[in-house]
Amino acid sequence: ILVGEMRDAETISLAMTAAETGHLVLGTMHTTGAVKSIDRILDALPSDEREQAKSFLAQSLQAVVSQILVKTPDNKGRKAVLEIMVMTRAIAKLIANDQTHQIPSQVQTGRHVGMQLMDQALIEAVTSKLINPNDAYLYAEDKSKFERFVTDTAILPKIQLQDV
Repeated sequence: ILVGEMRDAETISLAMTAAETGHLVLGTMHTTGAVKSIDRILDALPSDEREQAKSFLAQSLQAVVSQILVKTPDNKGRKAVLEIMVMTRAIAKLIANDQTHQIPSQVQTGRHVGMQLMDQALIEAVTSKLINPNDAYLYAEDKSKFERFVTDTAILPKIQLQDV
């Protein structure tokens, strides 16, 4: 079942009910990362339903894929850059214990199971010359770390990053 734009409690609850009954549910949200997606789901629900929702997500969520489209260097298209979070026991425990802010460290160390942070994906796209550093910088979560990478590598000398 594809649920386009899960933005309110009713839509989110219906999607969760469908998943509980064994259906594969894919949903879209306008968020920029796994943590923001999970937090948006929980924040959209009434406070008396959040504990149950955390438990449900910890047990049933399989993955979160976040996508941004960044201009290509030739300005003729866009490159999809992805953050990928795959559910693990450690991430499930963080969700259940209301510690979603710690998920990025799990994603960062989970490359062996296909996970990557958005900033990691942006750096790879810049290194591969699929996108410009200035455009990538606009989307970076940790702008100071991204700027250090760009200025400390010989791959990308003398780039002037625009501060947003």
